[in-house]
Amino acid sequence: MTDNAQQPAAGAADPSQQHPWSRYVAIGDSFTEGIGDPEPTLPGGHRGWADRVAEVLSQGSHDFAYANLAVRGKLIQQIVDDQIEPALDLHPDLITISAGGNDVIRPGSDPDAIAQLFDSAVERLRSDGATVVVFTGVDVGFSPVFRGIRGKVAIYNENIRAIADSHDCIVADQWALKSVQDVRMFAPDRLHMNALGHHEVARMVLRALNVENELKPMEPEPLPARSWRQARREDLVWAREYLVPWVLRRIRHQSSGDHVTPKRPTAAPFRVPGS
Repeated sequence: MTDNAQQPAAGAADPSQQHPWSRYVAIGDSFTEGIGDPEPTLPGGHRGWADRVAEVLSQGSHDFAYANLAVRGKLIQQIVDDQIEPALDLHPDLITISAGGNDVIRPGSDPDAIAQLFDSAVERLRSDGATVVVFTGVDVGFSPVFRGIRGKVAIYNENIRAIADSHDCIVADQWALKSVQDVRMFAPDRLHMNALGHHEVARMVLRALNVENELKPMEPEPLPARSWRQARREDLVWAREYLVPWVLRRIRHQSSGDHVTPKRPTAAPFRVPGS
């Protein structure tokens, strides 16, 4: 694994630009699609960390294009089947891939088997020389919902780091990102990050890429105290509105991403709404 972003061949980049990349493609699931960070004026109706990163990168390049092929609910095999080749067809010089999270949270899944699929995906993505950024999973020890799979996430993360080292990728280390280990960084479904969480991830990715930016850390105020009764009431609402529908989709072999298409299927200049 490299500490710094891979650079294009000598003379390939305009020295006046703030970074070497001109074509960025993001692939993955709901995390990369931006679920939890709604923005009706943007394609797909969500913003998310990848859009935030693209916005900064577009300001540091004279000829920048961005595509986002991520679709919510997708398992890693679906991402491999549906997104890898379309991503390469866009000829990116920067790719981010976050995949396997939906597999890891499923009961009985094997983090080593999931990592084998991830390894083959990364090998293919690196075949054209693009800079590839991979993600470790969040340390879920703070989450009552996912605390029980913390060990499995840690195993998967070690596999991710080994894969990154093998293929000379950059690691965006969410496990070490302490700021997102807080319920205030998550949407009401307790699974997806909210705008605050996506902002912090964008800052982390830009740090990993060594790209200067003006995004400021967002430090929320301490959580207000909650009574036991208030907490249990919130648990019941969450179970009714999010947990039960999730379980029913598993039973019916359905996905939240069924019939959803990528929000940015082609590489195009990034435009901020209203600009």
